[in-house]
Amino acid sequence: MDTRTIGSLTVSLVGLGCNNFGMRIDEGQTREVVDAAIEAGITLFDTADVYGGTKSEEFLGKALQGKRDAVILATKFGAGTAEGGGRPDYVRECCEASLRRLGTDHIDLYQLHRPDDTTPIEDTLGALDELVQAGKVREIGCSNFDGTRMDASAAAAKDKGTAGFVSVQNQINLLDRRQEADTVAACQRHGLAILPYFPLASGMLTGKYKRDEEPPAGTRLAGMPAERRERALNDTTFRIVEQLDAFAHERGHTLLELAMSWLAGLPAMGSVIAGATKVEQVRDNASSVGWAMTDDERAEIDRISRR
Repeated sequence: MDTRTIGSLTVSLVGLGCNNFGMRIDEGQTREVVDAAIEAGITLFDTADVYGGTKSEEFLGKALQGKRDAVILATKFGAGTAEGGGRPDYVRECCEASLRRLGTDHIDLYQLHRPDDTTPIEDTLGALDELVQAGKVREIGCSNFDGTRMDASAAAAKDKGTAGFVSVQNQINLLDRRQEADTVAACQRHGLAILPYFPLASGMLTGKYKRDEEPPAGTRLAGMPAERRERALNDTTFRIVEQLDAFAHERGHTLLELAMSWLAGLPAMGSVIAGATKVEQVRDNASSVGWAMTDDERAEIDRISRR
């Protein structure tokens, strides 16, 4: 599999999102998914302290015993409190807890899960820099940051001489491109790598959901509240998905390959983080980024997917 760089880290172009661990799959199933990912060449594993009520980190840590040095381990902090998730004392506390749950002495990529506008960003960066200097964290990143916040973070790191963010994890997919332009531009300004989450739009971009049919049992949308499910399964979304699916098949590809390869071709792309609950999904995701799209193909995909 192709690799990309995130700061000093080298990662697989497809990463494994671990938000299903401890929530939709148990410890044994987690181990199967992790083993399949490593076998498929995936090296980036992304979790968070709040996933599965801390179970994601615990299950992932156990599954990686004896394999820790073969992977890049990313986790996040700061979403487990109503506010103040970037406070220096909270940063340190969260890091120690994640290290324990993951069963490791260092985190390769430690990410602020969401902005904390109640804490000066230089204070958060200062605490993260201490963790880097202590060898507990290798690189730091952010998540759900817009371009203005990325600008401020880069300026603060430069001014204070601390470690700066090397990545941003934002929601970008062919059904939700609201943050795409702003994120790409900011990442190009500051040399950050993009880690898009929900790349398959909760499975809509795999073709598993059909118009006028109930979501298959066990799928992510099947477990959502009715109102949220109805918002996702609307006529406009289905029209786009059906057109993208036809476009892909006319060129000998699947909808999954279109969705993942389109993301892989964005400027500043780091790793396309896709979740999985089954071994087959992991293998499909890992092999889905081989479509080298032409400029004309990307232009047509833009035309179809722009709302």
